Amino acid sequence: MWTLVGRGWSHGRALAVWAAGTAQRGRLELLPTPTRGAPAEFRAWDRLYTSAERKEKIDMSRFSVENIRNFSIIAHVDHGKSTLADRLLELTGTIDKTKNNKQVLDKLQVERERGITVKAQTASLFYNWEGKQYLLNLIDTPGHVDFSYEVSRSLSACQGVLLVVDANEGIQAQTVANFFLAFEAQLSVIPVINKIDLKNADPERVEKQIEKVFDIPSDECIKISAKLGTNVERVLQAVIERIPPPKVHRKNPLRALVFDSTFDQYRGVIANVALFDGVVSKGDKIVSAHTKKIHEVNEVGVLNPNEQPAHKLYAGQVGYLIAGMKDVTEAQIGDTLYLHKQPVEPLPGFKSAKPMVFAGMYPIDQSEYNNLKSAIEKLTINDSSVTVHRDSSLALGAGWRLGFLGLLHMEVFNQRLEQEYNASVILTTPTVPYKAVLSSAKLIKEYREKEITIINPAQFPEKSKVTEYLEPVVLGTIITPDEYTGKVMMLCQARRAVQKNMIFIDQNRVMLKYLFPLNEIVVDFYDSLKSLSSGYARDKAHSVGKAICERLKDSLPRQLFEIAIQAAIGSRIIARETVKAYRKNVLAKCYGGDITRKMKLLKRQAEGKKKLRKVGNIEVPRDAFIKVLKTQSDK
Repeated sequence: MWTLVGRGWSHGRALAVWAAGTAQRGRLELLPTPTRGAPAEFRAWDRLYTSAERKEKIDMSRFSVENIRNFSIIAHVDHGKSTLADRLLELTGTIDKTKNNKQVLDKLQVERERGITVKAQTASLFYNWEGKQYLLNLIDTPGHVDFSYEVSRSLSACQGVLLVVDANEGIQAQTVANFFLAFEAQLSVIPVINKIDLKNADPERVEKQIEKVFDIPSDECIKISAKLGTNVERVLQAVIERIPPPKVHRKNPLRALVFDSTFDQYRGVIANVALFDGVVSKGDKIVSAHTKKIHEVNEVGVLNPNEQPAHKLYAGQVGYLIAGMKDVTEAQIGDTLYLHKQPVEPLPGFKSAKPMVFAGMYPIDQSEYNNLKSAIEKLTINDSSVTVHRDSSLALGAGWRLGFLGLLHMEVFNQRLEQEYNASVILTTPTVPYKAVLSSAKLIKEYREKEITIINPAQFPEKSKVTEYLEPVVLGTIITPDEYTGKVMMLCQARRAVQKNMIFIDQNRVMLKYLFPLNEIVVDFYDSLKSLSSGYARDKAHSVGKAICERLKDSLPRQLFEIAIQAAIGSRIIARETVKAYRKNVLAKCYGGDITRKMKLLKRQAEGKKKLRKVGNIEVPRDAFIKVLKTQSDK
C-alpha cells in the first residue's frame, strides 16, 4: 500500500486536490514530512498551490460601501465594449499598458477566434480620485442578442451601466434592447459615444438619437475613442459621480447571489458572487438556499482580472468563492448562499431563460456517451441558459434535445464543446418549439394537459387529433437607413410579419417594429436582411423536403430492389426520390433465339425483385444520417 505524504497544511491541501483529481486507491495520510518520493504529478500540484498560498492576499475591508461602484458595459455588437474595458484596466493600473492588450477580458478561445464577447467577465479595479481610493467592479457583457441572458444576469450585480454607442453607426437594435434591460432594473445609465476618431464619425447626430430614443439629455453623453484612449478617464470619473454605491448592510447575516460560475476539474465550482449583506471568509460554513447542502469555504477573492485571493469579502463587493462544490448540480446560477445556522430570505434570483431554438445532439460514437454527458453538464454550469432534455433516435442512438437562445448561441456552444472538452458531436437541424391544443381525449389523458409543447418534430401529433397549432412569435426591432425601408418591409412581409410601429429616429434612420413568427427568422433572416433580398416564398416545405430526399438518395447504398425515399407532412407526400436497384444482366446467356425467351427471363427477374421488395429490409448506415444532417444543399 502506497502512502501519500505532504509537509504542512498548504501541501496537504494540494495533496487532497491532487488525490481527488486522480483515481488512486489506498490510504491517504497527511504527514508533516517532505514530499520527496511523491509522484511528479503531485509535486507539480504542490508547487502550484504553494505559489497560490504565497500570493499576497488583499485586505478588502479598506473599501467602505460609499467607495464602491458596481457597473456593466452594455452595447450593440462591435461598438467597442471590450476595447473600452481594456483602456479602463490600463488606466487603473490593473494591467500593464502594451500594444498587445486586445480583448483582455475575452478569455475563451471561441471569443478570440470570432472577435465577439459571448461570456460576461468581471474585473475589480482600484482607482484613486480626489484623495480617495475607490473599488470599481466592472462587468463586460456580450452584445449579440443570443447572449442577452448574460447581460440580464450581470445587471443584477450592478447599480449602473455604461451604454456604449458607435459614433459612426449610431443606435442599433441591441442598443435599444440592452438599454431597456438596464431601465427595467432601475440602473443609472451613462451614455458613452465611442469611435469619435473615425473619419465618418458624427457624434452630434448620435447625441440627438440618444436624446430622442432614450430621453437622456445630450450634455450627459461622454465622447471618447477607446482605441486611442481619448477622454476615457472622464468615464471613470462619471462612474464615481453618477452611479450610486450599493445599498447593503455589512452587520446583517451573509446573503450572496451566485450570478455566474465556472468549473475547474481540480477545484470544482468557482462561483462569481455579489454580496448583498454580511461578510464571508475562508473557513466559513455556507449553505445553498437551492440544495440546502453545507460547504466549507476554501478561498475567496476578487478578479483583477485574474484570481486574487482576499482575506474576506464584504457586502457591496463582487468576487469569487470556492467551496469544494464538485457536483455540477450544487452550483445553480441565481442561488443564494448564507452562513450555516444563520438562514436568510433568499434573493429573487433570475427569470429562467426561454429557449428559442432546439436541436438534437448525439455522440458520433455511442461509447462516448458518458464523456459527452459529463462535458455538457460542466458547460451548462458556465452557460445556464441552455436547457437539456434526454432524447433518443433509432438512427443516432441516445442523445439530448438542447434548447438555445439562438443560432449563434448553438454554434458557440458546439464550438466550446469541441475546444474545451474535445467532444465531437452530431448536431441536428435546429427547430423552434410549437404548441398543440389537443382534441383527442386519449392524448389529453396521456399528456395530462390539453395544451402541449412540442420541441421534437418526431413527436408532432396528427392534425386529426389537434384543435389548433400555435407557433412562437417575437417582437423584433429593425433599425435601417431610410433608403432601404421599402425593401426591408417587403422582406418582413414575405416572412409573415405584422408591422407594429415605425419611428424616424433622425433624418436618415428608421426604427421598425414587427411581430415575427420565430420559425421565419431563426435560420437565415439576418443574412437576408443584410443582403436585402425579398424573393422568398412562404411555403418552403417542398424545396426543403426535396433537398433532404436528394441528399439521402446520394448517401444510401443501392440494393437489389428499388428504394423509394419520400418526404411527407402528415399523410401528404411532398417530395420523392428513387434509389435505382442493382440489375443483373439475365440476357447475357441468350445469343439470338426467340424474343419470347428473353421476355420470360425479364418477367421472372421483375417478379423476383417485386417479391424481394416486400420482404427485404433496408439497413440505413449510420454515416448516411450524419451526411444528411451535416451536408448543406448546394442546389
